[in-house]
Amino acid sequence: MKTAKGFTFGWVMLFISLLAPGLLVGQAVKPDKKGCSDSPLLSRVSGCYIYSCERNEWDAVKIAVGAGNKTQMIEGEKVHNYYECSAESYSRLKVVRNAEAALRPAGYTIEFSGTYDGDPAVTARKASQWIFVTTGSDRYWVTTVKAKEMAQEMKATAEVLANDITTTGHAAVYGIYFDADKAEIKPESEPALTEMAKLLKSNAALNVFIVGHTDNTGIFEHNRKLSQDRAASVVNALVAKHGIGATRLKPMGVASLAPVASNDTEDGKAKNRRVELVKR
Repeated sequence: MKTAKGFTFGWVMLFISLLAPGLLVGQAVKPDKKGCSDSPLLSRVSGCYIYSCERNEWDAVKIAVGAGNKTQMIEGEKVHNYYECSAESYSRLKVVRNAEAALRPAGYTIEFSGTYDGDPAVTARKASQWIFVTTGSDRYWVTTVKAKEMAQEMKATAEVLANDITTTGHAAVYGIYFDADKAEIKPESEPALTEMAKLLKSNAALNVFIVGHTDNTGIFEHNRKLSQDRAASVVNALVAKHGIGATRLKPMGVASLAPVASNDTEDGKAKNRRVELVKR
């Protein structure tokens, strides 16, 4: 059969397909960004490609753990993939339900499944491994975090602390550890507490404020109280376990009022979460 122009129908269709193949078979999925790949923990849904990815040996990630956008900060090894999807095959709920169906038989517990920032999301956990899937318009994100402690590279020795106080009037201590949103000192803080005690014992005339600092995540008044409680815990440990006179120490909490780095990055936030000795 021929058209009015004299071309066969088959030739017309071939011509159209060469100019705009998407009209006949749909747009091909774009290639992943160079260097990016699916997490070995969770494959992608069909019709999607990796637009960008991020990998960090240690980072802090805010993860949904309950209704009403309730979140928890998980620190550890992070992999973050951002997928974009063709509109024909994409569904926010499809992404979340697929993730749940894949993770449950793999031994994960679904910690949260619901709406986060207005879109379907799911959080799953197996031991120290977390997987957080969030969705948006024609896109979704998969963030995996292997919870672990940060490798401590900065050392707060009594000599370093003494030099900092002599030259600047204060000294930052990064070896005091707390669980997220808690004020109880973790056992691995003992080396830093010992160095603080050495400083105070070798300088009997030195009286200090023990100052707690946080990043700017969350509500300021809550963080101010948290930083005060953490400072008080450090004072109690120095008095009860290391024999420092209580009158020489005064706890203060200033929340995020004195940052030493930008709170716009996770690395900056980690630097801002600290305890300081300030000469009185």
